[in-house]
Amino acid sequence: MADGNYLLGVDIGSSGIKLCQLKDVRGKKTLCKFGYHPLPPQTIVDGHVMNVGAIVDGVAQLLADHKVKRREVALAVSGHAVIIRRMALPLMTPSELAEQIDWEAEQQIPYDIKDVQIDYEVLRRRPEQGQMDVLLVAAKKEEINETAQLAREAKLRPVVIDVDAFTVQNTFEANYGISAQGTIALINIGAALTTINILSAGIPAFTRNIINGGNAITEEIQKRLGISWDEAETYKTGAAFVGSDPRSVVPQEVPQIIKQVVEGLAGEILRSLDFYLATSGEREIARIYIAGGTANIPEVGMAIERRTKAPVELLDPFRDIAVDLKEVNADLLNLHRPQVCVAIGLALRKDREKA
Repeated sequence: MADGNYLLGVDIGSSGIKLCQLKDVRGKKTLCKFGYHPLPPQTIVDGHVMNVGAIVDGVAQLLADHKVKRREVALAVSGHAVIIRRMALPLMTPSELAEQIDWEAEQQIPYDIKDVQIDYEVLRRRPEQGQMDVLLVAAKKEEINETAQLAREAKLRPVVIDVDAFTVQNTFEANYGISAQGTIALINIGAALTTINILSAGIPAFTRNIINGGNAITEEIQKRLGISWDEAETYKTGAAFVGSDPRSVVPQEVPQIIKQVVEGLAGEILRSLDFYLATSGEREIARIYIAGGTANIPEVGMAIERRTKAPVELLDPFRDIAVDLKEVNADLLNLHRPQVCVAIGLALRKDREKA
């Protein structure tokens, strides 16, 4: 294998599997394969896979339907399985840091160090203060092994296991560059999990997971209207496209239910951003980019903007990544556009990267 081949990006979310493959066309990153496979409810519960067969079969179906030959894959872990900490440490050499990092990790994470996989990166050296900023990432080995085994059962070869917050950052940087907008927040709002990644001068400064997402909207619609999960999901999805349009088949109560649930989520996001601002010394969040399936619902962005007083926009994963429309179904892609940020971030990874 030549250096620098793009990996197949496969994002296994609680509501569906997203598959993306990139290639370079005349020096331009180009999406050449895209697929989406919905998963039945309760396939993944609280971050744990409850229905392995549904995922393995879904991945196999995507590979077959889209004639994907690439088998080397990048996947992501998220939620309680991952802990991310930014630490200020005394200046030390790379070898000294390698010897010290396990001890530092033990002070930062609530798990036995033997149960987690540790990675780290020096973000910035500050010799005038005798310090350096280090980003520490710890992921539970059990979750990593479970994710890798899912890929193997689907006849894929896992090469990279990334963290979903950083995959969204990969997608942002590939399309918008390293931010010169000041401090920004990337918020990925999925079905069961919302991930916040705040970048200061292009460097991760704060990450947090909120165990809340689009499923909370579906559950509330289901409860209030006394209907099935599938019906509630259909009404929620319909509202994402037609809002309160009187011509819609969506019951008139649905937009108000969505608004109430979304206000709660926006409040949780605001508390996280306020915590960062209070502890970092930063004055404001300059801009918020939202992604994930729930970001499709217009009220989500509006509620976050009202609460945070920061401009909010949808993160466009194809602002500077081309799409091969001979290979990719444009209608399917546009339907799932906000959902592919993690998968694109994974597909940007390569098989021979500097560790």
